[in-house]
Amino acid sequence: MARTVIFDLDGTLADTSGDLIGAANACFRDLGLGDLLDPARDAGTALRGGRAMLKLGFSRVDGFDEGHVDAQYQRLLDHYARDIDTHTYLYDGAMDAVETLKTSGYRVGICTNKPEGLARTLLTRLQVLDAFHSLIGADTLPTRKPDPAPFVAAVEQAGGKVETSVLIGDTQTDRSTSANAGVPSVLVTFGPGSEDVVAMQPEALLADYRDLPSVVAALIG
Repeated sequence: MARTVIFDLDGTLADTSGDLIGAANACFRDLGLGDLLDPARDAGTALRGGRAMLKLGFSRVDGFDEGHVDAQYQRLLDHYARDIDTHTYLYDGAMDAVETLKTSGYRVGICTNKPEGLARTLLTRLQVLDAFHSLIGADTLPTRKPDPAPFVAAVEQAGGKVETSVLIGDTQTDRSTSANAGVPSVLVTFGPGSEDVVAMQPEALLADYRDLPSVVAALIG
C-alpha cells in the first residue's frame, strides 16, 4: 500500500479565517450587535470552528449564553456557504508540495472538521479538489477528529495504509488525532495558531511548504 499524507484544511492548506469570521459577524449583525470579532485578532479562534467563534463573540456582550450559540450555528453555516472563498487563500507553496509528493509516489488526502459539503465546495472554488485522492469531513462519519476514525478513513479512501501515513495539521485537534491513530504529525508554524504548536511536541514542525517532501520522507520514508 502506498505511503499517504493526509492534510487538515483550515489553517493548514488554506487560511480560511477571514471568511469564517465574516460569517460569524454576519450573524451578529443580524442580531443588531455589529461586528463582534476582529479578522486579525480572532483568527486563531476562527480555526477552532463556528461554535467557538459564536461563543467568543457573545462573550463580549451582555445577555447572551450557550443557547444563542446553538440558535445561530446553522445561520453561520448558511452565511459561510454563500461567501466561502471571498478572503480565503491557499498558503504559499502548499499545492506545489502536494504535487511533489504525488510525483514521488505518495497518496494525498484531506481530513477536516469542516462539514464535507462545505469543504468540497471550497476546494472546488479554489480549483484544487481533483488534486486529492480522498476527502473526509466533520459529518462524513459519525465521529470527527480527534477521533482517529476520520483520519483512518481518509487514508484508506486515498488507497493508503495507516502504518505508513502522516497527518499535516495546525491545532491540538490534529496533534491528538495523530496520537490516537498512532501516526506522526507535522504541525505548520505559519497559521493563526502558530504560537501554540511548538508546545504540542509534534514529530515535526513545518515553516515552509518547500520543506514538506523532505520532512515527510524522514518520517515515513
